[in-house]
Amino acid sequence: MDILSGKRALVIGGTGGIGQAVAAALAQSGAELFIHGGTSQERMSIALAAARSFGVKAQGLLSRIDGNVEPFLEFCPEPDIVVAAHGPFLRKRLAETTTEDWRLITINNLAFPGALISAVLPGMTARKYGRILLFGGTDTGAIRGFSTTPAYSAAKTGLAVVARSVAQTAACFGVTCNIVCPGLVDTEYADAETKIYNRAKSPLGISLTPEIIAKTALHILESPSLNGAIIQIDGGISLS
Repeated sequence: MDILSGKRALVIGGTGGIGQAVAAALAQSGAELFIHGGTSQERMSIALAAARSFGVKAQGLLSRIDGNVEPFLEFCPEPDIVVAAHGPFLRKRLAETTTEDWRLITINNLAFPGALISAVLPGMTARKYGRILLFGGTDTGAIRGFSTTPAYSAAKTGLAVVARSVAQTAACFGVTCNIVCPGLVDTEYADAETKIYNRAKSPLGISLTPEIIAKTALHILESPSLNGAIIQIDGGISLS
């Protein structure tokens, strides 16, 4: 029996791209799925059908993220696994980024996952088990400058403090928190021009897929020894 079998998994952003692939991988491992999506009922139906095809229970919640975690805790009380794969991207130079841009990007990419972790951590530590997986951005594994994505990359880089804080304070209770920083991935959201760019930047000329990222993500969630780690799955790309 898989070690994640029967665990309750809350997947934020689980109806598309990498999030949907991770949700499917968790379902294949026997976890009970609580899948969050944005506004598309069609995408949600596809994600739920994929999860249920592995014979597990799966529920869905369509909700925009505004920073309030309560609806998610009501949807999935006491999760054993939390995957935060949601995070809107913004390409704007620093001088062009507005106050509203900063607010939305920070809430979605940093404040919301941080608040969600704060809310679920007491239950995880009490049960002496928890797996948290966050998704950073491409090349956000360390502090560096970004010329075209400073707001998005700053928020994603800040997740490292959250993950390492969880590891420092909750590892003794059997809780892990790690970050995956994917490279350039060909999801269903990528247009033809983006896919060409992705291949051009790949050292091997091959784009990453959500399934490749999900395979490594599942290994991280299964491992009790990985904690506070920032794992780059990018094929060795260089965006400089």
